[in-house]
Amino acid sequence: MTYQPNVYEAAMQRLKVVFERFDYVYVSFSGGKDSGVLLNLCIEYIRKYAPDRKLGVLHIDYEIQYRQTTEYVQQTLKDNRDILEVYHCCVPFKVATCTSMYQPYWRPWEESERENWIRPRPEHSYTAADFDFFSDDLWDYDFHFLFAPWLFHRKKCRRLCCLVGIRTQESFDRWRAIYNDKNHRYFSYHKWTHRIYDHIYNAYPIYDWKTTDIWTANGKFGWSYNRLYDLYYQAGVPLNRQRVASPFISQAISTLKLYRAIDPDTWGRMLGRVNGVNFASIYGNTIAMGWKSITCPPGFSWKDYMHFLLNTLPEDARKNYLEKLDVSIRFWRKHGGCLGEATIRKLQKAGILFTLGDTTAYRTRKKPVRMEYLDDIDIAEFKEIPTYKRMCICILKNDHICKYMGFAPTRQEKQRRETVINKYKALKNGKL
Repeated sequence: MTYQPNVYEAAMQRLKVVFERFDYVYVSFSGGKDSGVLLNLCIEYIRKYAPDRKLGVLHIDYEIQYRQTTEYVQQTLKDNRDILEVYHCCVPFKVATCTSMYQPYWRPWEESERENWIRPRPEHSYTAADFDFFSDDLWDYDFHFLFAPWLFHRKKCRRLCCLVGIRTQESFDRWRAIYNDKNHRYFSYHKWTHRIYDHIYNAYPIYDWKTTDIWTANGKFGWSYNRLYDLYYQAGVPLNRQRVASPFISQAISTLKLYRAIDPDTWGRMLGRVNGVNFASIYGNTIAMGWKSITCPPGFSWKDYMHFLLNTLPEDARKNYLEKLDVSIRFWRKHGGCLGEATIRKLQKAGILFTLGDTTAYRTRKKPVRMEYLDDIDIAEFKEIPTYKRMCICILKNDHICKYMGFAPTRQEKQRRETVINKYKALKNGKL
């Protein structure tokens, strides 16, 4: 019988491949449980098997975070400074916020807000001036993507690998990041790798770990971890909602109120830093912000209610939502959304009129369905169907990007990425 390695052994085997095949490796380290375990795995591997190697660590500092996270990050990097090359980035890129109908984003470490910073900027941190690709239009997820070619050029690498601590158990999006057939892998059998540009790869060594594996490893090996999780556990926060990411994104709004109890000093400073924080902390887990079961007011259709909500918004926010709605309506009319057979049968049973296509430009077995916007539909796949109720939920959640409706980065954002990537390609080839 063939021996099957446990998740720890499998992760160490993957790290062996990475450190043997790539001349520079860095870890994306947020201070959370997953990236913390991945960093500890890398530190252990280097100390045991590659003592001559240095490990890069990218830490994106969002300014507003729990004091426990700041202390954990600082101590971990200090304890291992002999083998780490740290890129502690404090950059005023755009960060989405769902706390306000007026403010779709905020900027950590914004120079004009220096007097209101939650804490002093760490010494020896990297700022916007260090990155020639930085612009005022840059979002945080763009920065993550563009940092790799910047570092590739800086280190004059042949091959560079970014290690990311995502696990498929966490969400379908993360499962798709691993198993997506569009991924270009380092080798076809290394499904845990993903080429993001020429000679630059992401790797996910702990993609098959469960949450229990994370905490088992911390306990068994005595690894340090963010003690914020102990406080979350004592506060009764479910495991799937224990996050250390930006506190203003949609997934974190329901636990925003915990700042008041866990880190009151930071909470007091947050109130004057980002619009709508106090309101979101009070109502973030209620129907007032699109959570739980929202209902349509008597005498309204969902389309009427959507227009009522839009009329309460400032002009810029209203225009943004209407543009997203227009794009979505045209998409469903012209191209159609890809739906599974079970969902299509439910639409047929409900008497919904639609046109079923045979082929789609997307690599999927699902069929394209062209249809008009509905007011509402009561099926489990509600999020997949174009309805005005779905738009109402986006507005209530202050989801300015309309991520709930499946919107991805815009064409302009993708073009900006490609422009910067091409710039580094030219630099590498000595054409600039």
